[in-house]
Amino acid sequence: MMKIMVSVKRVVDYAVKIRVKPDKSGVETSNVKMSMNPFCEIALEEALRIKESGLASEVVAVSMGPAQCVDTLRTGLAMGADRAIHVESTANLYPLTVAKLLKAIVEVEKPGLLILGKQAIDDDCNQTGQMVAGLLNWPQGTFASKVVLDNEKLTATVDREVDGGIETLCLNLPAVITTDLRLNQPRYATLPNIMKAKSKVIKKFTPEDLKVEIKSDFDVVRVNEPPKRKAGVVLSSVDELIDKLRNEARVI
Repeated sequence: MMKIMVSVKRVVDYAVKIRVKPDKSGVETSNVKMSMNPFCEIALEEALRIKESGLASEVVAVSMGPAQCVDTLRTGLAMGADRAIHVESTANLYPLTVAKLLKAIVEVEKPGLLILGKQAIDDDCNQTGQMVAGLLNWPQGTFASKVVLDNEKLTATVDREVDGGIETLCLNLPAVITTDLRLNQPRYATLPNIMKAKSKVIKKFTPEDLKVEIKSDFDVVRVNEPPKRKAGVVLSSVDELIDKLRNEARVI
């Protein structure tokens, strides 16, 4: 039966107010609450539901980054993942490097399906899933809002959200799927499962083990806070509104 691999990322918690570092080199992450990327939670939830429906035998969670990523993997194990893999690196990992590392892990684990969140809420790149599909030469279904597997035909039918509505794709397995917000509602980890997750083994790799060179494909020059919005104004008439739209905003 098929194995599913899910990539999960440790990011600044979605409820934290983001602060830019004084030197403008990035956002502040020290002494800040970190958690699993929300889209990665959706990806893991979908993998667990597929396994619970009897269409997969195992769910393997994978994360890349510093030692603290183990906490994110423990969350994944507590949600229901069977095993976890940590690629430990203190370097900044950009999408192409992550895609290369995922490709190397796929070649070791040989899953029938790779599921990722469509993007991470820290950099919003929305690139890794597409890149790893290209490197593996696997079909891809991005922005998935519904996934149906057929183990007999070895296919996955994916409804994906596009600007014009819903596009339906039929992918031959193995394939890469990236998950959108409306695919499912992730479960909460129960206390017994959290306790069990503490004793589960997390397999360690380094980029060197996987023969992947860590290098930056681009440089972050500067990170700035978005400009403050100007206060709104109350207009006395429709004519005044039309005048401002035409002459100040220049949208009509």
